[in-house]
Amino acid sequence: MSQQTIKDSGSDRLFIIFIYLFLTAVLVVVLYPLVYILSASLSSPSAVAAGKVWLLPVDFSLEGFKAVFSQSSVLRGYANTLFYTTLGTTINIILTIMIAYPLSRKTFVGRGIIMFLLVFTMLFEGGLIPLYLTVKNLGMLDSIWAMLLPNALMVWQVIIARTFFQMTIPEELSEAAQLDGCSDLAFMLKIVLPLSKPIVAVLILMYAVFHWNSYFEALMFLSSRELYPLQLVLREIVIMNTVDISNITDVASYSAQLNLANQLKYSLIVLTTLPILLIYPFVQKHFVRGMLIGSVKE
Repeated sequence: MSQQTIKDSGSDRLFIIFIYLFLTAVLVVVLYPLVYILSASLSSPSAVAAGKVWLLPVDFSLEGFKAVFSQSSVLRGYANTLFYTTLGTTINIILTIMIAYPLSRKTFVGRGIIMFLLVFTMLFEGGLIPLYLTVKNLGMLDSIWAMLLPNALMVWQVIIARTFFQMTIPEELSEAAQLDGCSDLAFMLKIVLPLSKPIVAVLILMYAVFHWNSYFEALMFLSSRELYPLQLVLREIVIMNTVDISNITDVASYSAQLNLANQLKYSLIVLTTLPILLIYPFVQKHFVRGMLIGSVKE
């Protein structure tokens, strides 16, 4: 039998062409600022100030990155941020799974009340001053725990994880495991977690991005410079590199410092976004699947 192909009508082909053109335009709008920032960070400060950079680097230079890494506090801030992100994400994942999985089981007594209390915290919060007083009374001020424990659990991620468990881990699977003598902990470690890689990838990405960009908590709770995360260190660098006109009498020196201060912003953006951009491709396939499954409500 010869296979017959269904040909698209003229209106269908026109619609597909329009979709491709629209998506291409969206791609250019989203991608161009990223390319421009990267090119500006790799160009000379004078070329950036003169507006010569459009797409590719002009007069290749690493002066912006050299100015950033000339500060010893940057490496310490990088190390602190990596520590906060790694440990904080680990705590988040453990606590989220520990509360989301029991809430997904129909046999769990009181799950409706607990879920109501969790959602209630999304509608009302104590405010900034009560949060500060709580952290202070717990003795966590100016410590690593001030960056980790106040945000150890996030309700929206709990809802996503709970929905995922409800749809992918049937009650019959748990009953079959119990008949085979499997304990609850063994069932969680050997069955639930291997089947939950997509949602775990989603949670890791969400929590890691939050901790990597964490800024306000450090500004509010930390006073020791040795504990500053990268975001706070880079903020200080931008402030310190602000040109003070009153202290400069030479026009050429003023122009050079002003150009370097402007280019410094692009270098800082690249440094802060590059790690997340490098991690995302490795979890992207799990991220899409987990979001599609975990976002479907009961």
